[in-house]
Amino acid sequence: MQIIQTGLPDLLIIKPKIFEDNRGYFFEGYNQNKFRDNGLHYTFVQDNESLSTRGIIRGLHYQLAPYAQAKLIRVIYGKVFDVAVDLRENSSTYGQWYGCELSAENKEQLLVPRGFAHGFSVLSGQAIVFYKCDNFYHPESERGINYRDPSLNIDWKIEPEKAIVSAKDKVLPDFKDADMNFSI
Repeated sequence: MQIIQTGLPDLLIIKPKIFEDNRGYFFEGYNQNKFRDNGLHYTFVQDNESLSTRGIIRGLHYQLAPYAQAKLIRVIYGKVFDVAVDLRENSSTYGQWYGCELSAENKEQLLVPRGFAHGFSVLSGQAIVFYKCDNFYHPESERGINYRDPSLNIDWKIEPEKAIVSAKDKVLPDFKDADMNFSI
């Protein structure tokens, strides 16, 4: 397992060691001991999976503390552009975002810590996104930021007129108006 820094504190790319031969491949998607050996102390309690088609943008979503969730995200089919936004007020990267391509082909994972909003756009015909969470879903704490917020200026890698977004996500507030309660 290789851990790659993203430039936003605690937001990490996890690159698994892949064993390939004429039969196919094998890799560990998650190993708690290897995480702990690398200083990553998470206890995941919930797995989520979504199927989406090309052009769909989901996000930007998060839950307020104390119900915030860290997420370990990977794509098991297709390709997405995955985005995380730092919402921790006293962070040196507060309000900054990071995006990367996650795919079934590259098998990389994005470890999104608590205090970040998360979203993705689908770049392939279909994509199945699988992620582990270290806290349970708590509907009353669910919040979000508008994916089109001009202050964030996220390039979703989708032509704006071809974006498919839920009615709920279209009316999320901009970053400056969003409800947040995170610190480092």
